[in-house]
Amino acid sequence: MYIIKIVTCSLAADELHIWRISLDRDEGEIAEFERLLTRAEIERAARFRFEEDRRRYLSAHTMLRKLLSEYLPGGAVPIEFQFGPEGKPAIPESPLRFNLSHSGELALVAFTLNREVGVDIERIREGVNDEGIAHRFFSQSESSALSALPERQRDHAFFRIWTRKEAYVKARGGGLSIPLDSFDVSLDSAKAELLRAPDLGRWEMFHLEPNPGYCAAAVAERGVETVRISTI
Repeated sequence: MYIIKIVTCSLAADELHIWRISLDRDEGEIAEFERLLTRAEIERAARFRFEEDRRRYLSAHTMLRKLLSEYLPGGAVPIEFQFGPEGKPAIPESPLRFNLSHSGELALVAFTLNREVGVDIERIREGVNDEGIAHRFFSQSESSALSALPERQRDHAFFRIWTRKEAYVKARGGGLSIPLDSFDVSLDSAKAELLRAPDLGRWEMFHLEPNPGYCAAAVAERGVETVRISTI
């Protein structure tokens, strides 16, 4: 496994970096997890019922810390996080902002400087909208727009809405304190937009296509001029 070398100065103030990470790595490739991860992360991984889920969790969090060490001056290891009221991690006294999301065999990590950021990825699952999730959690306009689509388009559209909403919530660091029906996002297949929110003018939203069978989105504070996407 090789990580492209990045130094802090290569991440400009108006850039958003997105890393697409394959999580299906052999045990040797994540052998450093005991050195890089906290005891809490290792204990959480041990609680997964299935070995595949455990390995993917370890891979995602190990790769996050390896990437952070490439951005931070001096390759700081170990990296100590501080956590916001809803558990969003940050690095004390650093301009670097980051966010991690993983689903199935893929993870995305977003990086910015002095600009809050959130990212979400979901593997598309058929029939998930049949469970009534949109009706319970989405806004009325989102739910109506989703129901108006031909049935064959609804699974993809559902996850476009879901990832855009999750990315916004994660960027704000609000967690469960932000009701998903308190703001609106677009369901357009190509253009991601935040349509209604109490802080609408603060954010911009980005549509991502990490892999066939996945939906993803990123949200960052306004001013991003360049989005760079890399794969490891």
